[in-house]
Amino acid sequence: MHKTLKRHRPGALAAAALTVALTLPALATAAAPRPDEPAGRTTARAEQPRPAKRYTIEQFMATTSIAGASFSADEKRILFSSNVTGIFNVYSISVDGGEPVALTSSKTDTHFSVGYFRNDDRVLYTRDQGGNENNHLYVRELDGRERDLTPGDKVKAGFSGWSEDGTAFYVTTNERDPRFIDLYRYDAKTYERTLVYKNDDGMAVFGVSGDGRWVALGKTNTTSDSDVYLYDTQSKQSKHLTPHEGTAAFSAASFDPASKTLLVLSNAGTEFTRLMAYDLAGGQMRELEKADWDIAYSVFSRDGRYRVTGINADSSMTLRIVQTADGKAVTLPKLPGGELRGVSFSRNSQRMAFYLNGDRAPSNLYVYDFGTKQVRQLTNSMSKEIDPNELVEGRIVRFRSFDGMVIPSVYYEPKDASPTNKVPAVLLVHGGPGGQTMRGYNALIQYLVNHGYAVLGINNRGSSGYGKTFFTADDGKHGREPLWDCIEAKTYLAGTGVIDPERIGIMGGSYGGYMTLAAMAFRPEAFKVGIDIFGVSNWLRTLESIPPYWETFRKALYLEIGDPVKDREHLIATSPLFHAKEIRKPLMVIQGKNDPRVIKPESDEIVEAVKKNGVPVEYVVFDDEGHGFTKTKNQIEANRKMLEFLDKYLKPGLK
Repeated sequence: MHKTLKRHRPGALAAAALTVALTLPALATAAAPRPDEPAGRTTARAEQPRPAKRYTIEQFMATTSIAGASFSADEKRILFSSNVTGIFNVYSISVDGGEPVALTSSKTDTHFSVGYFRNDDRVLYTRDQGGNENNHLYVRELDGRERDLTPGDKVKAGFSGWSEDGTAFYVTTNERDPRFIDLYRYDAKTYERTLVYKNDDGMAVFGVSGDGRWVALGKTNTTSDSDVYLYDTQSKQSKHLTPHEGTAAFSAASFDPASKTLLVLSNAGTEFTRLMAYDLAGGQMRELEKADWDIAYSVFSRDGRYRVTGINADSSMTLRIVQTADGKAVTLPKLPGGELRGVSFSRNSQRMAFYLNGDRAPSNLYVYDFGTKQVRQLTNSMSKEIDPNELVEGRIVRFRSFDGMVIPSVYYEPKDASPTNKVPAVLLVHGGPGGQTMRGYNALIQYLVNHGYAVLGINNRGSSGYGKTFFTADDGKHGREPLWDCIEAKTYLAGTGVIDPERIGIMGGSYGGYMTLAAMAFRPEAFKVGIDIFGVSNWLRTLESIPPYWETFRKALYLEIGDPVKDREHLIATSPLFHAKEIRKPLMVIQGKNDPRVIKPESDEIVEAVKKNGVPVEYVVFDDEGHGFTKTKNQIEANRKMLEFLDKYLKPGLK
């Protein structure tokens, strides 16, 4: 892709999402019921219910997770990341297929690919240290040596795109001031760098135009209101592109390869985000594309021949690929079942790399040749020991909450669930504030369902993807209305007729972990058990200890959650730690020692407090993880212990 810009995403705690097993990617395979459909089962089951073949967590985690796609300069190889060894490393694979070649071989720290250099076979990649999120940017030289381009113990750096001719690239780093991200231009041959944008105004750097003239910047006002600015590297002046009244979110999507247009995402005056085009020379803004859902991103191929737009359609990501010359949709050959995602083009748009992902099929990398019209599958990610037919499809369901608001969710039901064989269930709450449960393959969900648990991934009020009104409905109400949606979700599950209403638990990571603890403390009668995965227990401490590079987002987070000084009493009232004496049901807590977002004391103290109640508490800490677990050995241990915990306290027949 050509200089993809970082999209402003609401929900700082959710930026790493729940990655105990795999992330929750999207898939559009099932038609969504109308919002006014009654609660209950949404599809009739034709076949006789039968138990699925049981698989171990080792078998599930033998499935490989892969991500990223960058073509080499000669267009013959694709760079990507894979955890096939249990640790993410960087690999290259021929467009003709064959075995991937490992370019890094770490046994400790996760490596993620950025891309090939534009004119040779050097490679850029990033890694942090044990999940602390202080990522550095590295070069793998042609002789295999590694070079750290952004050294420093507490430096957080990122890649921000290439110049159009490939002779330079752009890097962000907070080395000058831990609070703010500056932008540098690196010479692709010598690695000499020049400061392009000194950030003293708390802006987010979205990206740079191919000619190096323009820098797209973002300013967060609140979690639902933001602006786009344009910095001119010649005049050293910034221009506010999106002045507006009322609440509206604007973010930069991408520059076109000709450096004539900046694409901007906006929900000003509408419920859903549409795509705008800003003319860099003339200064006019016009609407370019819209949908009945949020447009999540839009990027160009490197030569500008194609543009790819992602639409967040009811918890699934739908892609539109068009020819920029005439706006006509690109017709692709018939593909296996699944959702298209992660599209990337070669230098001259002769080839297109992409992923396919489904509820029962993890992401696999494909390449399409526009000349021959042939598609080739390059990877086989699913464990050979797992039959996808033994797994289950998710489906979109909706229920009305306590005040009539319709709550969309993704529901996974065990194959043998029936009115005569009622199963236990788990309510899974996503991260955030402002995250979203999406369709797609998730090893943890499939593992739980395979072992007899129904799973409902709730999109409670405040979730993204369902319009501006729904997204802002939780502002200042955390620990109350969004939690009550979760209580109503339990009622929905009980109403399916195939779930034991006395055997329903709740779990989640990050903000979802907070929701789990809130449910256990503020509605202790509701759920039989809770699993908190690096969740907030004390808002006062979390808001005071957020990483320094969140400075630009601090005010917005305070406005949504509460100010530790001005709203102290409110934050105490909504922090589970101060009400831990009310927690009376079994609790599991899972934490990464190096988590910079929800620090370990958050979990230490809630565990200690709940133990004083004489309540069963199990505590799992990983010394080499942060906010989300990326190492297979830790995913195996965490998922196995979660299932053992649920089997112990949630299986039918237990008192």
